[in-house]
Amino acid sequence: MPIGLIALALGGFGIGLTEFGIVGLLPEVAADFQVTESAAGYLVSVYALSVAVGALVLTAGIARFDRKNALAGLMILFIVGNLVSAAAPTYGLLMVGRVVAALCHGAFFGVGAVVASDMVAANRKAGAIALMFGGLTAANVLGVPLGTFLGQQLGWRSTFWAITVIGVVTLIGIQVLVPRTASAGRTGLRSELAVFRRGQVWVSIVLSVLAFGGVIGGYTYIAFTLTKAGGFAPGTVPWLLVLFGAGTFVGNLVGGRAADRSLNASLIGIMALLTVVMAAFALTAENQVATVVSLLLMGTVGLASAPGLQVRTMKYAQDAPTLASGANIAAFNVGNALGAWLGGLALAAGFGYVSPLWVGAGLALAGLVVVTAGSLRGRSVRQAGPGLPLQPPYAEC
Repeated sequence: MPIGLIALALGGFGIGLTEFGIVGLLPEVAADFQVTESAAGYLVSVYALSVAVGALVLTAGIARFDRKNALAGLMILFIVGNLVSAAAPTYGLLMVGRVVAALCHGAFFGVGAVVASDMVAANRKAGAIALMFGGLTAANVLGVPLGTFLGQQLGWRSTFWAITVIGVVTLIGIQVLVPRTASAGRTGLRSELAVFRRGQVWVSIVLSVLAFGGVIGGYTYIAFTLTKAGGFAPGTVPWLLVLFGAGTFVGNLVGGRAADRSLNASLIGIMALLTVVMAAFALTAENQVATVVSLLLMGTVGLASAPGLQVRTMKYAQDAPTLASGANIAAFNVGNALGAWLGGLALAAGFGYVSPLWVGAGLALAGLVVVTAGSLRGRSVRQAGPGLPLQPPYAEC
């Protein structure tokens, strides 16, 4: 793999740490600014909202710029956001810093996915994207516990200072290691928007919503499932979640390799497996051994779809992929919000502590239907023959 992918992966690590690292530090932040726990929690939810906005608006705004320069500019924005967060004298300024850092999140992954895929041969694109996303999953496994530990020992601000340093190193890495690729400026915003008239692009975006909604639908309330249904002690929950994080890291890399071999077939298989895993988890949640296995599998299978989903979106928008790639990142976050909302509704309706897992299984099953129908449609279009006025991006993956 090209060495420039290391810089992109490091950026993904820093961004993942920015998004999730504060979760373990919310009590310290709430005490420092004398705000309620729910107000401190807004620092997480507002970040997620800003990611979706930035993935669309900011990506559209930089579509005409050289992609390497765009990545460097986004990383500068990331550094500024975390500097503001680290030095914020008030809760309001901390929120501003979170929003500024979040705006670059979706755009960085959207543009970075295009740059990563341009660095390698056609049969290695998903693997390259998986390596970049590997930084994000590594932040879940290693970065968040380390960031929480650092913040608890030296104060919550120290975590944001550390993230700022990661941003500076990433910026240097982008400038030195990432080669210049084909400029996004050749297409322009009009061409980038035009790809959204293609049905297969929307199939990919809807599939991303359902795939991530399926995982997060169960994961958001997993602490309740583990303690109330599984009978685990609350103190064991963080260690159990490390299993999920380790699964996401492995699944991301394995999913990238599978997508490089057979894109649509791998996504169909992953969505089918995710449906089975979520349903099996719901059925066996009271068995602690089965729960440990299910938690690991949920992380592995759930995140295995990420590289393939990104490649599929870009494949059907290959003549103008930047904004479509950003839209797919936004779809991930919409799926996160949808899964969490539906899981919460199931709990509030009194369906029990395993009901969010059933919500996840239902969303995964819907995703399986969507990707299967999209794959069959793409195959029928390819077999329709040269007489139809079709564009190359509609070719079967």
